[in-house]
Amino acid sequence: MALLAASLLAQEEPATPALVSGTSVEAGAASAATTNGQDVEPPGGNRVFGVLPNYRTADVSQEGTVLTVRQKFNIASKDSFDYPLVLLSGALAGLGQLTGEQPSFGQGLKGYGHRLTANYADQAMGNMLTEGMFPVLLHEDPRYFRRGSGSTISRVGYALTRVFVTHKDSGGARFNYSEWLGNATAVAISNAYYPGQTLADNGTKLLMQVGTDAVSQVLKEFWPDIKRKMFHKASD
Repeated sequence: MALLAASLLAQEEPATPALVSGTSVEAGAASAATTNGQDVEPPGGNRVFGVLPNYRTADVSQEGTVLTVRQKFNIASKDSFDYPLVLLSGALAGLGQLTGEQPSFGQGLKGYGHRLTANYADQAMGNMLTEGMFPVLLHEDPRYFRRGSGSTISRVGYALTRVFVTHKDSGGARFNYSEWLGNATAVAISNAYYPGQTLADNGTKLLMQVGTDAVSQVLKEFWPDIKRKMFHKASD
């Protein structure tokens, strides 16, 4: 159902090609993508607190630039296969083992390995679908544009609501279908390796996935500020 909806939306909102071969538009678009696109280092660096992948964060000044298909999948791949994600999955697997989640996985090293694999699959698949496949299909921008100014409350509100609002490749904003359809598809696929999940379980998991993304965007919004203060104090 999610893929069908994606195909309908893709037909409904065609994107303007980012590169037009053999014309001056190609050179201009390529230059914009390299200078203003995701090829520049994200605000605050590649990882938040050295753990949370930060590759899809961009400065608000980059709004209006268009990513190519390759750049979208590049962002998704970096977020999905960055080594700290394995460490995060390992921590979640350990917590799940301690609390007895998914008893069918068992205990011991075998149970931990099963939980580690499942948790990593959740994280990686969610990233690839929400930041790569669906943004390409739906012509949406997977980046989080960091505001970096304004009151703390307004910045928190902005960061949290980006799971509902995204930019279209053709310009303007709309509902963030990639976030919701991507995570819904990942949850549906996870039924293959999480036995006995009910519809309610799937709904709860979807909300948790989206909620985690929203909280991570708050961290990404303020991470450069935190990092600056930390290094300033260290130098003092």
